[in-house]
Amino acid sequence: MAQIIPFFSPAARQSRAAAHKALIGGFAMHRRSQDDVFWLKENAELLNILECTGADVAAEALAPLQGFYEGAARHISFFRQYYRFILSICLDLEDLGLPGETGTELAAWVQAQGLAQAELSDLQRAEARRLLARRGGELRDDGLDDRLRAFVSRPQTFAIPNKKAAYELTHIVFYLSEYGRRDPQLPQAALTSLEFAGLVAFLDQNADLLAEICIALRYAGQVPPAAWEGWLDRQVSAFTLSEGEFSGLHDSYHEYFVVNWLMILSGRKAFRQAVPPGGMHVSAVRGGSILKRLSEAVFDAGAARPGWGAVKAQAESRLNEEEHGLLTAAERSCARFASFFEGFARAGSAGAA
Repeated sequence: MAQIIPFFSPAARQSRAAAHKALIGGFAMHRRSQDDVFWLKENAELLNILECTGADVAAEALAPLQGFYEGAARHISFFRQYYRFILSICLDLEDLGLPGETGTELAAWVQAQGLAQAELSDLQRAEARRLLARRGGELRDDGLDDRLRAFVSRPQTFAIPNKKAAYELTHIVFYLSEYGRRDPQLPQAALTSLEFAGLVAFLDQNADLLAEICIALRYAGQVPPAAWEGWLDRQVSAFTLSEGEFSGLHDSYHEYFVVNWLMILSGRKAFRQAVPPGGMHVSAVRGGSILKRLSEAVFDAGAARPGWGAVKAQAESRLNEEEHGLLTAAERSCARFASFFEGFARAGSAGAA
């Protein structure tokens, strides 16, 4: 039977060093095999968060990844399509204190092989450029930053539910800001895009996406709405870490990572549950999204799709008391809610053109 770590139990007083050791060991050795791309993804994400938040990780905690680090050159030469994951893991291990020059050597090899030239996506080129630059390399693309800023500076893209675009928005800010190390120089329209994407995520009660948006806002020098971070603060306490129950299927590990990442950035307590040893399964409490009902109210309003004031009563009539509270909180969280709703309503008809 799985051991469930209860919320705020005495066990939750686990030291940060012990939590780091359990997290790294569990994800490195007990969830997936190293030839699984999801092993690469999970470990790259964990190490990236530890590195960019300045975590003090003991050498003992990094030991489970020593073997992968030593074999990384062989790994990357065969799994070239995953070079960004492999290079990221090696660079972060070194920057977290693991001795060695493998990351520097692999960065030079990636550049010499021109692996980044195979990237069609500007987002992936931006990530590759950042990775190479960490060891003095470069990826020349003189128009890349302009294209990235043009994409994030179209708020109407982010006023409608589109998770792919919203995650691309947050990662563009991560790369332009060097994960908070420099000003990403976002125009006001891009800040509005983050606000609109955040409203969609908040209405959807999507903690994973909303946490990334709040992180991006902070990296852009902004303070996220208190209602958003307050809700995420409550979500942190609602994770359940089940010892030895990981089945190989997807769980809520990424949400757990990014919400705790935000807690660190915002000065709140992170990693509130004790991390069990082994291949833990991460579960999260799902909120009640009102996106569908809000969208139905807008669609039923017809092609004219009037502004928020006219649709508000119709939308509220479809919601229960708790859902109404969420809508009110969203409306009050941002001064530009009415402007957001104009994009969300998608006014105008394709036939009218």
